[in-house]
Amino acid sequence: MSLLIRRSAIAAALLLGLTPYFSSAADTPRSDVTVEHPRDMAAGIALFKKSVRQILTENCVSCHGDGVTEGGFSLADRAVMLRGGDTGPAVVSGRPEQSRLLKLIAHAEEPAMPQEASKLSDEHINAIREWIALGAPFDAPLIDPESAEVSWTETKIDDSRRDFWAFQPLSDATPPKDSDGWCRNDIDRFIREKQQAKGLIPKRHADPFTLIRRAYLDLVGMPPTPEEVDAFMADPSSDAYERLVDRLLEDSRFGERWARHWLDVARFAESHGFEQDYDRPFAFHYRDFVIKAINQDLPYDTFVRWQLAGDEIAPREPLALMATGFVGAGVFPTQITANEVERTRYDALDDMAATTGTAFLGLSVGCARCHDHKFDPIPQADYYRFAATFTTTVRSNVDLPIYLDVENDVLAAPKPVKVMIASEGVTPIRHHTQGADFFEQTHFLRRGDCDQKQGVAEPGFLQIVTDPAANMDQWRDDPPAGWRTSYQRRALAHWITDVEHGPGQLLARVIVNRLWHHHFGRGIVATPNDFGVQGVPPTHPELLDWLANRLIENGWRLKPIHRLIMTSATYQQSSNVDPAVVRSDLQNEWLTRFTPRRLEAEPLRDSLLSVSGRLDGLMYGPGTLDETSTRRSIYFTVKRSQLIPTMTLFDVPEPNVGIGNRQSTTIAPQALHFLNSPQARACALALAKRSFQESQPDPLSRAYKLAYGREPTAEERSLMNSFINGQAESYRSAGQPRPEVHALADACQVLLASNEFVYLP
Repeated sequence: MSLLIRRSAIAAALLLGLTPYFSSAADTPRSDVTVEHPRDMAAGIALFKKSVRQILTENCVSCHGDGVTEGGFSLADRAVMLRGGDTGPAVVSGRPEQSRLLKLIAHAEEPAMPQEASKLSDEHINAIREWIALGAPFDAPLIDPESAEVSWTETKIDDSRRDFWAFQPLSDATPPKDSDGWCRNDIDRFIREKQQAKGLIPKRHADPFTLIRRAYLDLVGMPPTPEEVDAFMADPSSDAYERLVDRLLEDSRFGERWARHWLDVARFAESHGFEQDYDRPFAFHYRDFVIKAINQDLPYDTFVRWQLAGDEIAPREPLALMATGFVGAGVFPTQITANEVERTRYDALDDMAATTGTAFLGLSVGCARCHDHKFDPIPQADYYRFAATFTTTVRSNVDLPIYLDVENDVLAAPKPVKVMIASEGVTPIRHHTQGADFFEQTHFLRRGDCDQKQGVAEPGFLQIVTDPAANMDQWRDDPPAGWRTSYQRRALAHWITDVEHGPGQLLARVIVNRLWHHHFGRGIVATPNDFGVQGVPPTHPELLDWLANRLIENGWRLKPIHRLIMTSATYQQSSNVDPAVVRSDLQNEWLTRFTPRRLEAEPLRDSLLSVSGRLDGLMYGPGTLDETSTRRSIYFTVKRSQLIPTMTLFDVPEPNVGIGNRQSTTIAPQALHFLNSPQARACALALAKRSFQESQPDPLSRAYKLAYGREPTAEERSLMNSFINGQAESYRSAGQPRPEVHALADACQVLLASNEFVYLP
């Protein structure tokens, strides 16, 4: 090819907006590269001007170019179009059969395009097919590149997206009338109305014996003692159960039981994670804060605000400072190279922002890090403004005057204690690479790429849960003169709990749903961490809103909501199965019975220690990795690379992200644990010895009373005595000291491994 011809070809291509490929070794195109012929491109441009530009502008650009790049794909100009999106190239110049864009608009592949609109006409599809075959040329960009670079950071949500149920204001429906006398409080009226509409009949109330075991295991995570069972069964008063619930809600063990639920959501751990997984030796104070806050019934809005900004809201309150451990509880590498510093820092911001979104609002905010949220109205720009709230937040250890709690929750004198908190400027953590201070600003990142900064993101809030008429400054305060923090997290804390102009009503919905979830095994919204479009809609939306309203009206106190649930006829139903009802309500969505469920790992282990008399009741303080510890399971040290085997066997999750709903598996190793583990055997032997000590004439009955709260039936007694006698003879023949104790221990192991012990009735 002559130099003149080469220059002419290049000039023609540049005029057409192309970059042709020429082999450096020869003047022939490569066989694996589409050759773009100027003659075809000219025809393609004519077609683009005639129809394709209008087709793309009217049907595609709103989601793929005009400030929005769904799936990372933009049609703003030809260069970015050919580069493709998150799933790779969508248009292959000259090859329509290989172009995914054509397959999507032809509805030959999912997701069919355009979304939420009618399929393009055959005429339009054929025009795009021909245009791609002609090289897919542009005569000019569909969107001005400079305005596109700016506009995605200013994306505004469509107000119609606010119509989704989770973003609507709380309704305040009046509880329906009780038409058949089954109801015990207003919760039941909502439940019964749905049942009647579906022709369903609820179960009768459970017997008192079942109720006391259910209440103890649910609220304090351990079974009642035989004496507590006997006293309750002998109480003839009509309010005996209500007084039992009140007593358990004031029990210090209540906080230990229910704190574990929140620690799952908060992805609490006491190490950094990753390969080195260095310890955070003072992180346990956050766990202690959660226990104390629940026992004190700290108003939930304060509970939330302190976790986000306790150092800026109540800097002289040690409990508020301990609460900030929530912000810094996520995984974080401790050994990073210079070129990883900025990416790691954005990962840390993502952890804080994403966990705040799921824990408090039930929104998967983190899904908008690299592109606009694919389902929920959370633009990528909102994500970066939200994350920018934590721009200068660091994790640090400080000395605080803490009341050290000892046995029986008796307070010792306050003394300085090292506590891990999250704050700003406590330690001068700065990393410089090429002169950039990554801890001073947060940028908008195109596709989440640190190398594609699009300007500085100022701290802001999520549009979808903010009143459009609100003044953003109403949540922001100026720090006092000389103050060392930015007050950005304080503004976030005030916004997130604002029920008038912020997401406070959604905040209330999410937490009352979490309470319902843990009491019944399934939430009114079955996806407690996702109230978005991909989540499961509420089965009883009016009840959910009614509970949220009661929470707000009662000063955000959670214990009254617990009491309402626990004293409802819905909660007190029998768990006996009626096949006809089960067939009509397989998943028990309409609460026609109480669903028994296996205890989680912590109350299961705690119950073993409790009935065997081995439980150490010491509260608070540093935990341990020693599985032979006899303290409650919440005091196990949560080291990310060294989780307690027994806990993971019974589905304790890895604490890398917040978990709203634990899995519950049934696998053979769980049964083998009760038969073979040293811990299970130690509890069985201790239960046998305790039974002999407390009831020498009839230790078997005492073992049943301690484990199940009841006497053995005649059949059980006969079978067990036969088993114990046979085991005792075997131990005696082997020369084992006290063969009767070891034989009873074998029987106790059977009791402790049974469904009656490991299931909430």
